[in-house]
Amino acid sequence: MDDIQFEEAARVGQVITIKAKVNRAFKTSMEVGINVTVQDVLTNVEKIVSVAYATYVVKPVGAEKIELEPVKLLSAEDHLEHALATERKRIRLGYQEVFQNLMQESNKEDTFAEEDAISADLTHVQSIELVQPPHANHHGNTFGGQIMAWMETVASISASRLCRSYPILKSVNMFKFWGPSVVGDRLVFNAIVNNTFHNSVEVGVRVEAYNCEEWIKNQARHINSAFLIFNSVNDKGELVTFPKIKPITKDSVRRYHGAIARKRIRLARKYMLSAKEDKPYDLWEKSNQAYMSYSNIATLTYLAAKTGWEVTSTLNNIRIWTHEDGDVLSLKVEMQVKTASHVAFSLLSNFTYRQQWDKHFFEPYIVAVKSVTLTSVPPSSEHCRSEILCAGFQIYSDSSSSCRVYYFNQMTSSLMPYLAANLTGSLNSIEDTALECIKFLELKGSKC
Repeated sequence: MDDIQFEEAARVGQVITIKAKVNRAFKTSMEVGINVTVQDVLTNVEKIVSVAYATYVVKPVGAEKIELEPVKLLSAEDHLEHALATERKRIRLGYQEVFQNLMQESNKEDTFAEEDAISADLTHVQSIELVQPPHANHHGNTFGGQIMAWMETVASISASRLCRSYPILKSVNMFKFWGPSVVGDRLVFNAIVNNTFHNSVEVGVRVEAYNCEEWIKNQARHINSAFLIFNSVNDKGELVTFPKIKPITKDSVRRYHGAIARKRIRLARKYMLSAKEDKPYDLWEKSNQAYMSYSNIATLTYLAAKTGWEVTSTLNNIRIWTHEDGDVLSLKVEMQVKTASHVAFSLLSNFTYRQQWDKHFFEPYIVAVKSVTLTSVPPSSEHCRSEILCAGFQIYSDSSSSCRVYYFNQMTSSLMPYLAANLTGSLNSIEDTALECIKFLELKGSKC
């Protein structure tokens, strides 16, 4: 199963509709898209509960492999899902390599020196279930959904030991079937909190199976693993802030860094697969420029003041932060510059200098910007103009000869592949641009 996001909770008395469709066939495997909606019988309002993608492998009869016929595409939506299925498969195949690269990067950073942090070992929960006939399909294999339900139960208990309330499942990451279990097997579920991220917590669950003989000999079969993401709300409906986790053992440190790497991959994957189309519109009228200028600065100030920014990358004098709020992903780049703050402000305010350090910049805007896609300047093969909701700089003085420069960018889906490559570590263009910005400011600043 690919990552599963839960947008809405289904409750007793509501009508659930489940639709499944094969998006693409890959010779001996296929991707099936699953759409789950819920309808309230009193209000007749229908909401999306979850959209998931499952990969099925064709079970051969005998020694020969069964090759699947291509799926017939009948609509524009079919063509879109057909194309995205290839992208999702590419991400799945490259996941382990990207994960290992991020783990090597994360291991260099020890960021768990919180005084009030809680030991991860205190969140460990174990449960044992016996697979009975109602839990299995006609082949005698345990239903994947039944295993997932048991996993959610044990994981929610683990998460509740941190939030002291009822956790709400938001997503399931990397739910994999490593092997089957059958009627009569004992399934052992082990859950533990790997890491917390302000308003969310990742719980890792490992499932092992034993038949009667294996149980006596204590020979486990690893059949499932998954990482479940929870958040929690208080009585007022506000998101609860989770306490920090302090890894103590070598294994808990590995899980701690692994959670950070998976979060970065989730962010990248989410926006790489975004298929929204941004509609171009014309530039503002001159009568609106004063209002737009104030609005841009106010929006940037509000964005900078948000809580929940998380560090995703650290390199010398540069730190990259991200902030996720619904479908909007915001970026903050912190740069330590050996230049006075008023000089940095003067240089960054003059956007005619921008091309000297930013290779992605083609046209000057104001410091606090809301860029537009112009119908008069259509996309070209070299450059595709995309909308930025909010962007700009904040500059803080550290001393008479140094300052900290923060660059913010709140972006739409068309810019996500560029950011996603940085989050997964396959590109360092953000860091490279920030380094060029530091060099530019220090060089120009020394002449002022």
